[in-house]
Amino acid sequence: MPSVITPTIDIHLSGDDLRRALEQDVRTGLTSEPKQLPPVYFYDDRGSRLFDEITRLPEYYPTRSERSILDAHAKDIVMGCDADVLVELGAGTCDKSRVLLDAMQSNGRLSRFVPLDVSDTVLWEAATALSEEYPGLAVTAVVGDFHHHLDRLPADGRRLFAFLGGTIGNLDPAQRRGFYAELTRAMTSDDRLLLGTDLVKDRSRLISAYDDAAGVTSEFNRNVLHVLNRELGADFDPTRFEHVARWNEDDQRIEMWLRSTGDQRIRIASLDLDLDFRDGEEMMTEISTKFSPDALEAELEQNGLMVESMWPSSGDEFLLTVARPR
Repeated sequence: MPSVITPTIDIHLSGDDLRRALEQDVRTGLTSEPKQLPPVYFYDDRGSRLFDEITRLPEYYPTRSERSILDAHAKDIVMGCDADVLVELGAGTCDKSRVLLDAMQSNGRLSRFVPLDVSDTVLWEAATALSEEYPGLAVTAVVGDFHHHLDRLPADGRRLFAFLGGTIGNLDPAQRRGFYAELTRAMTSDDRLLLGTDLVKDRSRLISAYDDAAGVTSEFNRNVLHVLNRELGADFDPTRFEHVARWNEDDQRIEMWLRSTGDQRIRIASLDLDLDFRDGEEMMTEISTKFSPDALEAELEQNGLMVESMWPSSGDEFLLTVARPR
């Protein structure tokens, strides 16, 4: 029986770094036209709990659909990649990682797991648990940003980079190009990318997934205002903002907005910033781009990645794609 290997953690992102990024993102985003905020700031403890609740709602299909592909095809996916190192980008609690780790272990190819995330507390808890669950597995947790720190990841072995949950769709085209450029610079010819993407489908199904009947997504959207109040001394009244979810046909994406109900002035004390919101003015808080398989393959090829295989869910709602550097 292999012994438990104590996990290690590499920290490339400090609390001060995160604070500076928050201040810069908020100042830049809320003084632009239209106003906007990155979706990363939804996810404090409360926001994470709300999102976990969202994933169990009947309207919200992506998490279930992606998991169904992993459950049905993880062994085939990892066998085709022939990887012995799993790297998960935006790993969080590493729940999905276990399906891939089990498949790699069953193939006798599992040696190391490298979860990357910005939250050191959550990451360390997950790394410790996985080291105990998988005796003999070397776990190297990396606190970092997948936009900037992919070159800091351990480079030994044949790596499978997993970027799941449709998170790639939260990036606009320029951000996606930047991500692919960083990734392909970090990858070797033996490495593979496992990418999760949501697919274009009936518009009403898409919108209802982001505007559920119970109002959980609405509360999740407004949670970013609670975060700004707590972290930056802002005085947003979340009850004076309405949740809006709409389909953008030109850009093939769902957009989430917060709409001001009435004219209001907001003070953000830590930034010494005063903002005016007009009645009906909207602030963008998230995009979620949807793809067709052909469009995704073309985008990957344009960014230096060649598709090896695609695994759709039942009903073609979600897609897992394996790609290699060109």
